[in-house]
Amino acid sequence: MSSIMRAAATGAARPFGGDPQVWLPPVLLWVITAALILAHQGTVLTLAFPVLSILTGFWLYFKSPVRYIGFMWWLWFLSPEVRRLADWSKGGFTPTSLIQIAPLAVTLISGLSLVRYYPVLAQRRGLPVLLILLGLGYGFLIGVMSSGPLAAAYDLANWIYPILIGFHIMANPRQYPEYRDTIVNTFIWGMLAMGGYGIVQFFLMPQWDAMWMIGSQMNSQGDPVPYGVRVFSTMNSSGPFAFAMMGAMVYVMAANHRVRWIAGALGFLSFALSLVRSTWGGWVIALAIQLLKSNNRIRIRIIVSAVLLAGLCVPLLAVGPVADRMQARLQTLVNLNDDASYAARNEFYASFAKTAFTDVSGEGLGATGSSTKLSNDGGELGKYGNFDSGVMNIPFVLGWPGTLLYLSGILWVLARAIRASFRLRDDKFASACVSLSVAIVGMLVFTNSLVGTGGLLLFMSMFSILSAAHWQKQNRRHNLILNGGT
Repeated sequence: MSSIMRAAATGAARPFGGDPQVWLPPVLLWVITAALILAHQGTVLTLAFPVLSILTGFWLYFKSPVRYIGFMWWLWFLSPEVRRLADWSKGGFTPTSLIQIAPLAVTLISGLSLVRYYPVLAQRRGLPVLLILLGLGYGFLIGVMSSGPLAAAYDLANWIYPILIGFHIMANPRQYPEYRDTIVNTFIWGMLAMGGYGIVQFFLMPQWDAMWMIGSQMNSQGDPVPYGVRVFSTMNSSGPFAFAMMGAMVYVMAANHRVRWIAGALGFLSFALSLVRSTWGGWVIALAIQLLKSNNRIRIRIIVSAVLLAGLCVPLLAVGPVADRMQARLQTLVNLNDDASYAARNEFYASFAKTAFTDVSGEGLGATGSSTKLSNDGGELGKYGNFDSGVMNIPFVLGWPGTLLYLSGILWVLARAIRASFRLRDDKFASACVSLSVAIVGMLVFTNSLVGTGGLLLFMSMFSILSAAHWQKQNRRHNLILNGGT
């Protein structure tokens, strides 16, 4: 089994170290998955993968809460590709697949932490979470009445799982160093695997990816031919993939892996070929914040890393069909008047802003996005199925009461994370987390970056900083006791 597959088992640097009860179940999951794909048993895989993933998720949650986080991220990274391979082995595209349930269901397992560590909600560090949950609860009640319980419940799951993961990390501050290492390791190996596959996808376009693009009518992802696709690698589309690569390229500054340069080069190339301009901008913002907040030693490291990445990747981006795609996309940043996407977004803001900001009660969860498929009999996207603005999506869905609660909680957590990061200047991971958090919040103008992959990155990063600060405080208190300072 390759080192990447072994890393996918648990998301740790040494996946086969420690208790076999921890690393064996995820290893078996991926081995069984590979075997069913090779045996062309797509129907069996479609049923077995979500069941085995959920069982493995529960097992890791209780046996190793840290490894559970790494496993959860690998499911988000790889499950869409497993779904495409299952369809390909069955010989046809299926509009819906149970495999899609796996990453969401496994992530929601972290909701058990709310029950297990509920006293934290009454503490100062937990009060923002309570505000966020109350805001979502209001949106859910409105959504049940306006869009139906099924659509509202599905949308609630998508809004709430990033918060649950963040709370899970914050509730276990004593294990902060392990969480930090697991997250960094997962993203470095994930960048290596997804970045490499993304380059293969751009130059060769595997049959299963092409079949999925045609069947799902993903016209926004380009053409299902070599050199014609906006790279989405093993994920569902270029947007979530670009978010994952953006996070990986920020976290790489906190890594000491020998493979980080190879992973960084592959990830940067695929990130560029995703052609997602909002995440390009987000990454630049995150990098600038890292430079401002870091000490001189880390600044030098970041600059050297950026120069090395540029030296490895720019020559490859400046020749042949890659250069053509990049030049066409970069040209839209200069000539915004000729950019259809920019014009459509401006028109949307101008025409819909009054509706979004004056809807006092809100439309409720289930009114926008893919959840609108569940509010009608035809299974088609509803009127607001494509909603290209997080700034307006939040008040439109949650209304004034829900927005006040939801955003108050988020801004409270963000403010505390930024303040705590100044006490953690020597923690490279904390520096990466705060820069990533600010960048993702800034991207709300372009997309609802508080849900999905962006939301996972945001809440994981913010609460990791709070966990680091709490861990540092506990260590200081422990050292005082040892030294007789009580």
